[in-house]
This record gives sequence, structure tokens and C-alpha cells, in this order.
Amino acid sequence: MSVSNLAQMLVSEASGSEIGSDKTDSTDEEEWKDIEPDQEVVNFISLFDNQEFTDIFAMFNYCREKYGFDFLEIRQRLGLDFYNSIKLVNFIRAEALEGRTISSSLSKADFEDDLYLKPFLENDAVLYNLDDLPVISGQRHDPASGIKEIIESQDSILEIRVSELEEKLRRVEGQFDSYRTSVSRILDERLQAMPSGEASVSKIKSKDESDLDSHYFSSYAYNDIHETMLKDTVRTDAYRDFIYHNKHLFAGKTVLDVGCGTGILSMFCAKAGAKHVFAVDNSNIIEKARENIFNNSFGDIITCIRGKIEEATLPVKSVDIIVSEWMGYCLLYEAMLESVLFARDKYLRPNGLMIPSHMNMWVAPIADPDYIADHILFWRDVYGFDMKAMQAGIHEEILILDMPPETICGEIYPFLQLDLYSANVKDLTFMTKWKSMICKDINTLDGFMIWFDSFFMPNRDDVVPKNSKAESWPNNGNKGVAFTTGPNGKPSHWKQGVMLIDNIKVKSGPIKAGQEILAELAFSIPEKNLRGLKISMKWSINEESEKSQSWELQ
Repeated sequence: MSVSNLAQMLVSEASGSEIGSDKTDSTDEEEWKDIEPDQEVVNFISLFDNQEFTDIFAMFNYCREKYGFDFLEIRQRLGLDFYNSIKLVNFIRAEALEGRTISSSLSKADFEDDLYLKPFLENDAVLYNLDDLPVISGQRHDPASGIKEIIESQDSILEIRVSELEEKLRRVEGQFDSYRTSVSRILDERLQAMPSGEASVSKIKSKDESDLDSHYFSSYAYNDIHETMLKDTVRTDAYRDFIYHNKHLFAGKTVLDVGCGTGILSMFCAKAGAKHVFAVDNSNIIEKARENIFNNSFGDIITCIRGKIEEATLPVKSVDIIVSEWMGYCLLYEAMLESVLFARDKYLRPNGLMIPSHMNMWVAPIADPDYIADHILFWRDVYGFDMKAMQAGIHEEILILDMPPETICGEIYPFLQLDLYSANVKDLTFMTKWKSMICKDINTLDGFMIWFDSFFMPNRDDVVPKNSKAESWPNNGNKGVAFTTGPNGKPSHWKQGVMLIDNIKVKSGPIKAGQEILAELAFSIPEKNLRGLKISMKWSINEESEKSQSWELQ
């Protein structure tokens, strides 16, 4: 087995084993410390017939001498990378089977179809060893000396190859160490969880918390949620436009994509010129991301890593840019921002970039008698039957809705700004005061609406005022990219968070334009769901008695 095959095997074992999974082997840790792979004989089948060889260069020499086809010279002349070399091999095999003559003057256009990425020959050892071929230099290759030059420059080629393999094994070693450490930690937790007077309960992760995390990551393993996000042009276009319009920021840089999903943001970065991208995700979607990245010929630029960013080990000490689409409903639902801040503190260089960089959050009072009639009062008379039991909990939930702008009945208020360069975890649970002047006469105050704006700024020292609105940001001549999830913007999958007031418990009468709401807003985490969100509100109008209510998003 070649050293590169050993590396592939170790990567497969490390990334294919779910960190945090219950499917771990109880065998002592020492058994995987010194893995010695079994030796195997690799046979390379000729590109034109069934002749077999134990050496890939001997096979290429055979094809050159018998069929006049110098694979190495053509690869050098066309400057083929790993993926185009795969296409060429499969193209030759397909043409040879049909009995067609293959010209040595062929061009890339002859085998550009992605169909040739699919192996023509099952378990084709040639494909698995293309990365063992010498690195292509900028000089053209002399057809008459294709094999001769390889032999004459064997020492320099071996030096280059050894250097490449050392780098590969260094990366694999880092990933495998992370895997081994994680498995060891899991075994320790299980041992501690066994009945014992010495076990420390504080060190054992609660089953409920583990189940919630498992549910969270598994919910991102299926296509539906990713299709929804990718089709959300408000979201995806903003990332694409910022990255493509600022290619100079990405050229030659190392990027970390936290929660990579399908790999779309990683591929944006790679296409913009990033030197390398590390795509991290703890969901099974990472396997599809790997395929997407391979199918788009970014396998040499993007490295996929399975695991939580808090537990994974990157093969680099620092990165130049962190990109992540971490935003949840009402911005903070799902608590993914904590992971992004962890990655920032551990990996981002002092002058590195956060994408996006700033978040502004807004709140407004709403009055929507039509919605109340259609969805709340409706249950009080359904074909003559009283079904108010169906209303249970409806005033305790944060509803995710697209609300018409005209439902806003007062001034909107910017209650929070998060600067992703300086924000920390304690900033994510907070209490803040806000106020709003009622702008039209209403029969009753029906609730409150919350949304957020995202800003993508090209420099760390760029300032985004707290009261900046994303929908008007580009029109005011500002740099960067911004989008809003508010009612005055193009609809997005985030919609708005709506909290309806229970006007049976909280008495509320008509309010006139010009009256003022004085309020206190709090964001916290529900006890039963650490990835959930609880919003509490206290408010009064014209110094009337204070009212209060809480809502949750589980």
C-alpha cells in the first residue's frame, strides 16, 4: 500500500467516525495507537488493453511503446490537475473499449464532460495513484523523453513527493489525534457514568443535553432544510456577492467555514481564490458536502472535517477569515453563534476577518386585527362549536411569520448590535430597555415583532452604526453588503419573530397615536432546551400599570 493510500485510509477512518456518536469500540485505546496496515499488491491495468503491471510508470511506458500514447507527456502539455487527469484516464478507457483511435494531440475539450469523473473501471488503481505522479512544472515536456526525464530526475521528484506526503500525513495525524482524543473522552464519560462512588456527576454530560444536540445536528442532515436555505436568495446572494466582489480579500488566504452544510460558502471562497478552506460540520450533511466539493473540482482546496468546532482539531494554528451562516430565528435561536465565537477566539488571526461582521436587531409594536380574527378568535366558533382549547400555548410561543409592514403601529427601535469581532457569549443573554411612539390609532396592542439585519464589511475597523438599516445601506453609498429580515425587505426564510399578547390575561384597550410605550426586553435560554430561545417583555403605556409576558421558541 502506498503512503498516499495509507493517508486516505486514515482520513476515512477519522472523518467517517462520528465524534460524539454512541457507536464507539470499547477496545483499549492502545489498540489504535500503532496501526500497521496489511501489505497489498496493486495491479495497474493498461489504458488500452487488459495487460497488468505492478508499477504505474511501467504501465505508462507500455502504453507509450505499444500504442504511441504518452500519458505523462500529454498530462504535462495540457497542465492537467488531479481531477482532469481522472477525466483523461476514464476518457481513454472509454474510447479504447469502443475501438477508437486516440490522437496524442487531443485537447482538454475532448474530455471536459464531468461524465468522465465517474470511474470507467471498477477499483481502478490508476485513479487512486494519480497523486503519486510528479508535480507538473511550468515548462513543457519533451514527448521523446517522457519516461527518461522521470528517471533522470528521480531524486528531485522523490524529494518533492516526500515533502508532499509529510504534509498529508501531518494533516491526517492531526485529524486522527482529534478522533482518538474524542473517542477516549467518550469512553471516560461512560466509565464515569457507571455506578461508582468516585464518579463525578458534574463531569458527565446530561442525557437530555446530549439528545438535544443530537437532534439539532441530525435536523441538518436532510435536503429539505438546505434546499430552503440555498433558495433563500436574500441569504445566499449576500454571501456570494460579498465574497465575489472582494476577491482580493480571499486571494491566497486560509478560510474556516463553521457549519458548512452543503459546502456552498466554502466553494464561494475557493472560487474567489482562497488558498485553502476548512469546512467543518457535525451533521451527516458533511458527506454530501465532500461529494459536492469533489464534483466541482475543489477537492485540492477544500478540506471537510466532521465534528463540532469545539472538539475538532484543524491542521493549522490560525486562519485569515471565518465565514459562517450561523443566524437562527430572531438571530440567536439554535445558539450556533457560541460556536462561531469559539472558533474566532481559537483560530482567527489578530487581523483576520469575520463574515458577516455586524448584526443589528430591531423591535416594534404591532396591531393586526385580521391575523387575530383568522388565527386566534377563529377557535372560539368553529361551525358553531367552542374550540378555544386549541388556543392553549398560542400566546406562549414565538411565532415565525412574514408580517405585512402595515402591521407595525409604532416607531421601530434598534435594541442590540453585535460586533462579531468583540462580542462574547455573555452578550447573548441580556436585558435592555426600549421605547416606541405609537404612530396610529389602534383598538388594541396585539404584540411585538423582532427581526435582524446582517452586515458584511471588508475591514475590521469598519463601523456600522447601531441604527443602520440594511435595506437602505447600499443606497447611502456605504461599502460592504447588507440584508434585512424585516417586513420592509425581500422575504427570507428567517421571516420575523412575532410575540402575541394574551389580551385576556393582559388587559389592553384602545391606544391613540402619540402615546408612548416604555418597555424592557430580555433574551435568555430555556431550561429544557439549551438551543432554544426565551424572550420576556415588560411594558407600560403612558405610565399605566406595567404588564409582562414571556414567549419561547423550542
